[in-house]
Amino acid sequence: MGITMGNQEEEILLVEKITEIYNNISKLPSLSPCKEVDALFTELVLACIPPSPVEVSELSHGVQEMRSNLIKLCGEAEGLLESHYSDILASYDNPLDHLDLFPYYSNYLKLSHLEYNLLSMHVQSTPARVAFVGSGPLPLSSLVLASRHMRGTWFHNYDLSAAANARARRLVAADADVGPRMSFHTADVREVTHALGGYDVIFLAALVGVDREEKARVIEHLLRHMAPGATLVARSAHGARAFLYPVVEPEDLKGFELLVSYHPTDEVINSVLVARKPPQGHGPAVIRPCKCCEMPAMNHLAHAALVEEVALEELPS
Repeated sequence: MGITMGNQEEEILLVEKITEIYNNISKLPSLSPCKEVDALFTELVLACIPPSPVEVSELSHGVQEMRSNLIKLCGEAEGLLESHYSDILASYDNPLDHLDLFPYYSNYLKLSHLEYNLLSMHVQSTPARVAFVGSGPLPLSSLVLASRHMRGTWFHNYDLSAAANARARRLVAADADVGPRMSFHTADVREVTHALGGYDVIFLAALVGVDREEKARVIEHLLRHMAPGATLVARSAHGARAFLYPVVEPEDLKGFELLVSYHPTDEVINSVLVARKPPQGHGPAVIRPCKCCEMPAMNHLAHAALVEEVALEELPS
């Protein structure tokens, strides 16, 4: 009972803190990068990073509504921040040599490394063609994966915004290695059908589908049109981090075979779920238990051990 009361008190304090930050963000005249915007979102992220017992699905309707609005504000601010730095990077002869100017570049390095390692546990050869859905004006995930982990892979990036894709194209145009392997498509992925069958792996960005119903429709569409045996890598959030990004639960991957689910506890915000569309002729997919699914809050040493262990089995680059 004491632990339960402690968790309740912790949850109340956390929700009060996040609500206060949300109210301050809501009053901003603009979410474009500036000192005040950066300070508030930094405060928000720091409040959400520590492991927390909070279950966002069990919060009150009012808090759920606040969380939904906050995720939309985070998405808008993230897009403006990426556009800002994409324009800065485009001023260099080869923008890809200066990606570390982006303030959260190290987080993308860690997240992409984690995703690649989790993926390589279940994919036996380097993917030939990859799609990234929700790539944005600064497609760091695709750029890191293409330049560091999948050096022979072709990347097809999908985004709703033609302006975002135009910015992204500028970044890769001068790079002789990554540029030829990187293409950008302006489309709602729910209207893409035949092309989805040509990818070995599809990455689903965290902010594609900002509520659970919309995310579920996207995942269902991908399942319908992905090639049998192809792999889906979906980003999610866990605990208090779900105030920053939408949550993908294992049951949301109905029809897929869940291979691994991992919840970082360091500065990498997003959880990662890796699932496979069943090969042709196989029966309905089942969600099978896996070690990572049973360890939702690994500590730093366990995280490091996983990354080190999987790194030994990395796919050939």
